[in-house]
Amino acid sequence: MVYNFNSGPSILPGEVFEEASKAILNFENSGLSILEIGHRTPLFQAVMDEAIALVKELMALDAGHEVLFLHGGASTQFFQIPMNLLNENETAAYLDCGTWGTKAIKEARLFGQVAVVGSSKDKNYTYIPKGYPIPAGAKYFHYTTNNTIEGTQIRSIPETTIPLVADMSSDILSHTLDFNRFALIYAGAQKNIGAAGVNLVIVKKDFLGTVDRKIPSMLDYRQHIEAGSMLNTPPVFAVYVCMLTLRWLKKAGGIAALEKINNEKAALMYKTLDELPVFRPTVVPEDRSLMNAVFVIDDPALEKEFLAACKEHGMVGVKGHRSVGGFRASMYNALPLSSVKALTDLMSDFANKKG
Repeated sequence: MVYNFNSGPSILPGEVFEEASKAILNFENSGLSILEIGHRTPLFQAVMDEAIALVKELMALDAGHEVLFLHGGASTQFFQIPMNLLNENETAAYLDCGTWGTKAIKEARLFGQVAVVGSSKDKNYTYIPKGYPIPAGAKYFHYTTNNTIEGTQIRSIPETTIPLVADMSSDILSHTLDFNRFALIYAGAQKNIGAAGVNLVIVKKDFLGTVDRKIPSMLDYRQHIEAGSMLNTPPVFAVYVCMLTLRWLKKAGGIAALEKINNEKAALMYKTLDELPVFRPTVVPEDRSLMNAVFVIDDPALEKEFLAACKEHGMVGVKGHRSVGGFRASMYNALPLSSVKALTDLMSDFANKKG
């Protein structure tokens, strides 16, 4: 048996694979594959409509927010957001608490002024900055809710009147939030939403149209809204897999039901890490991610042995990101509690043998 702890592209629900595989051979008894149907046909329009409706329902979005499925992944949003929202003479506030926030800051500086209100770089991003001031005149405040590489997470919404922009790529739909508090949310699909190749963007309509610059058509949110996410050919199969995953999430009881399971998985994982001296979690307890548990073994020889043990027992994706090393167990929505139990049992057995 294989236990999938990959950080992304990551685990998807089994029933999503089953439905998607059927659609590849014969979509909706059309005699055509989902891979070859026209994106402007009623067949695919129904898919797009349902995917958008499910996002709105699951996130309880108000009528002022639009849902888009776009190309380019979350990294494209690093520059598309300031291009659409920030004039050259305006300032946006950014929080630097990990690799992706750093990349977003770099791109935003191409379009306007950036105030970095807080950073945890001094301790290798192993904590979330606290008590940082957000400039009163900032056009928006951007932060990353979950840092996949470093294993930190911000689960509460910052208290500010400044419009909020959030990269939720690796924890979207994993815990309850008032999503209407945000002016813009974006998330690469390949963690909790579906397959790689599409990016979810949720934007407050009245927050658009305030910049002086001319925006290329394919980068203008307003044109994508007008075209219903079909300004050009969308990633049809990726959107379909998103729709199936959203259906699964709704059937499972919605975000609140998954949040309860995610809390159980993370509690078991961090309890095991804290109790076994062989392993050392790298993130301060109050900022630990429920999605990505990052930890190390200080003895290099034991690190190789543990990776070998993981491989032997079918634990896939446990090796940490190349920039930080160590280990990472990604526990997204579709990962069952039983997989975390299997990993923690292996960790306990390994520690007992080496202790």
